[in-house]
Amino acid sequence: MASATEDPVLERYFKGHKAAITSLDFSPNGKQLATASWDTFLMLWNFKPHARAYRYVGHKDVVTSVQFSPHGNLLASASRDRTVRLWIPDKRGKFSEFKAHTAPVRSVDFSADGQFLATASEDKSIKVWSMYRQRFLYSLYRHTHWVRCAKFSPDGRLIVSCSEDKTIKIWDTTNKQCVNNFSDSVGFANFVDFNPSGTCIASAGSDQTVKVWDVRVNKLLQHYQVHSGGVNCISFHPSGNYLITASSDGTLKILDLLEGRLIYTLQGHTGPVFTVSFSKGGELFASGGADTQVLLWRTNFDELPYKGLNKRNLKRLHFDSPPHLLDIYPRTPHPHEEKVETVETTETSGRTLPDKGEEACGYFLNPSLLSPECSPTTTKKKTEDMSDLPCESQRSIPLAVTDALEHIMEQLNVLTQTVSILEQRLTLTEDKLKDCLENQQKLFSAVQQKS
Repeated sequence: MASATEDPVLERYFKGHKAAITSLDFSPNGKQLATASWDTFLMLWNFKPHARAYRYVGHKDVVTSVQFSPHGNLLASASRDRTVRLWIPDKRGKFSEFKAHTAPVRSVDFSADGQFLATASEDKSIKVWSMYRQRFLYSLYRHTHWVRCAKFSPDGRLIVSCSEDKTIKIWDTTNKQCVNNFSDSVGFANFVDFNPSGTCIASAGSDQTVKVWDVRVNKLLQHYQVHSGGVNCISFHPSGNYLITASSDGTLKILDLLEGRLIYTLQGHTGPVFTVSFSKGGELFASGGADTQVLLWRTNFDELPYKGLNKRNLKRLHFDSPPHLLDIYPRTPHPHEEKVETVETTETSGRTLPDKGEEACGYFLNPSLLSPECSPTTTKKKTEDMSDLPCESQRSIPLAVTDALEHIMEQLNVLTQTVSILEQRLTLTEDKLKDCLENQQKLFSAVQQKS
């Protein structure tokens, strides 16, 4: 059994959005997190305790994608209002706007050098923009349906895109041509990205699959069927050894790409998870979804020697995702149902809004992170009493007993699911045996007919 200090741990969570989280990205220095939502807002969270969080208002429809520039001096956002905005990620939140596409924009992505921005849209095109003077450069047209995502390769020479036409295309940014095409007859990819070395791409499939392709030889390398719902997003660990996935089944999965197997299932969200991303150094990752919460996790397992991690983890042989010894459940309670009013901290287009109290304590709902100095009552908007949140000092049952009972329940769940897995395997074996007998009978009949 894995040591708790080596497993991913839910570190804190942020609540300020009023609708589902669609996209998130860490700042290059790892000190901030930007999130986008169906509520049409962007939010910028600072990781320092009791620091301010900013809400950026301006988009007129769902914000579908957000990304920091490589130097962290700009924040790009895409929206269903057909625009792309570039924000200065500070208190003022000034922005410039591109009338980018003729249909909703689904993704934004900076090149590694920060000189270019790629945007993907439901108008079936990918557009590339120069950040120097912020001007349009060229369009890429070959998709026959909505383009959901477009990403630069680490060296900037290629762009990968995925579309509801069930294809993934690789584009050469020099000659503006489509140079590779991967097609799927079952479902389409919701999200696609290059690995850190640029040799492979991974796709998050609406058909519940995750696929890894080698773009050098146009070959499918790995095919994972670990989710029971559509996969909405993926993120490579900076080492390239791990891939994290977010799914509509409500879970996050961490895949070991060198071993080609699932190593962790993370249970933290209620409802579909739409976005996930590692920090630039890989020590943290964040996730967001339909429950409007942003969860911040500490990776931990990437600090282990790789061989030690392999010895420690149990091999998972089943195709679906029942509870498992290595499933991770948040240790800190985080309320999904409680609605805590947030404080408007926004400034749009550089105009200063009336001060409504910019301390963002109300956003940070981890009870252990609150202090008397950071009381929501200091703001002009009333917030709900934080004393209603569960904390360890208020529990009537000792924490050790609670943890022991939870552990016993988890073990019972594992045993139950193990029996279920064995039953599934027995059924598969019976089916295969039946197929073998049928094939044998066909061969026997064919031989008899010939003789």
